[in-house]
Amino acid sequence: MRTRCLVAAVAGFALSLSFPELHVYVLLPFAVAAFFVVTDGLPMRTAWIPGLVFGASFQVALLWWLHVVGTIPWLGLSLTQTLWYGVLGAAVVPLRRLKAAPLWLAAAWVAMESIRCTWPAGGMPWGRLSYAVVGTPVADALPYVGATGLSLVLAASGTLLATAYAGRDRHARVLPLAGAVAVLAVASAPNVAPYSAAETGQVDVAAVQGDVPGNGTDVLAHYRRITEQHDVETQRLAADVAAGTVPKPAFVVWPENSTAIDPFYDEQMRADIEEAVDAIDVPVLAGVVVDGGPKHVLNQGIVFDPVTGAGDRYTKWHPVPFGEYIPWRWIFGTHLAELNQIPRDMVRGTRVEPLDIAGTQVADAICFDVAYDDGLYAQLSHGGRLVVVQTSNAMFIHTEQIDQQFAISRLRAIETHRYVVVAAINGVTGVIAPDGSVVTSVPARTRAYVDSRVGLYDIVTPAVRIGPWLGRLCVGLVVVGWLLASTQYRRTRRTPRADALTLPLVDRITA
Repeated sequence: MRTRCLVAAVAGFALSLSFPELHVYVLLPFAVAAFFVVTDGLPMRTAWIPGLVFGASFQVALLWWLHVVGTIPWLGLSLTQTLWYGVLGAAVVPLRRLKAAPLWLAAAWVAMESIRCTWPAGGMPWGRLSYAVVGTPVADALPYVGATGLSLVLAASGTLLATAYAGRDRHARVLPLAGAVAVLAVASAPNVAPYSAAETGQVDVAAVQGDVPGNGTDVLAHYRRITEQHDVETQRLAADVAAGTVPKPAFVVWPENSTAIDPFYDEQMRADIEEAVDAIDVPVLAGVVVDGGPKHVLNQGIVFDPVTGAGDRYTKWHPVPFGEYIPWRWIFGTHLAELNQIPRDMVRGTRVEPLDIAGTQVADAICFDVAYDDGLYAQLSHGGRLVVVQTSNAMFIHTEQIDQQFAISRLRAIETHRYVVVAAINGVTGVIAPDGSVVTSVPARTRAYVDSRVGLYDIVTPAVRIGPWLGRLCVGLVVVGWLLASTQYRRTRRTPRADALTLPLVDRITA
């Protein structure tokens, strides 16, 4: 068991290296294979142990960027996510008895990812296998199979490699190895003929990055200055438009927390927004914190129109547990000093229709929303033609979280076949094309804007249509697999193996 746990720790750490910033993605299938090798041959009562070690090594390293918030949030979230890998290690034990076991095991991995993305307390999608694929040969499969489907492909490549490693003869090794190669080859096939769709329109869009004073991490300490800087940068954009150096955008996007207090109660904050809107004379989608009463607050993207004022709005679907609200506050809220800094809980949004901004149907995602499937899938299924991401990840500006989240935004562009406009408070702000390439961006920790003409699309990709169901299907398959394995086990217990009667006693005991 000691050797298994050591290998599991190394493999989990290797999997974390598959993601940006280092992005050594070739390690991914081998790390997944190692998980299934170290948990093989163990009963359920112990198979969870190397699984747990693997998960701890993976999640603690992957989420290292969270330590800037505090040791307790970093380790708390990491260890919560770790538990799922222990559950997976035990859950796959009966599935190994089934025919085509590698496929059952791959489905189990995706089932685990799907559950941990939603539970407990809203889950955390960071570290899905597919979030490591941007810039790799398999990324072009995303519009067809989605993030969940590509995780299934990558998991299957790992389970087949594990089967090849465990093979007892050449035949038992070559077939699964060939299968792993074939799976990755099929996933890479769209490189030859990438997904394409006809544009149904074009629009000029600008996104403003106002920057954060000081070392760039403390938004709340400089909230008035931050709004002023977004106002000034928008006025600079307006001056450039007036000078004819850039085209006039149809609308402008400000990031999450560009106004960190409620502008409907704070006159200076409201004045800064209105000044910027009047200067550019087009709608501005601003990231606004809105008061929700004595116990609640809302994180919203609000459209401020130069004529009609504040109008259409999107509320963040996935507030961060222990960062923007306290789950089970009656247990934790009064006992940990770090959590006392969150006196009011952020209310979750439920909007499924895209925003209407200057006649363009826009699917919005606020910060970590971009890592979840449901909000974007819903808005795109209801007519969203363009995606915007408003983010305030300033507290992580000196960590690899910035690269990881921007990579997820690039993944969404490929998966949904949409242009994605990212407005970050101090990095990375940019425009991403439907093939995942970065059209334009500005350096982190600078005050700047991006402007670009982007295409609009009406097509809903197969990924968006099947995405919500594939994870549920994998969960259902695992349940069916357990039932089948249980039936086979009971049948085997009732019927002694025919060859066991002719074996020596010692072989019968070990058979």
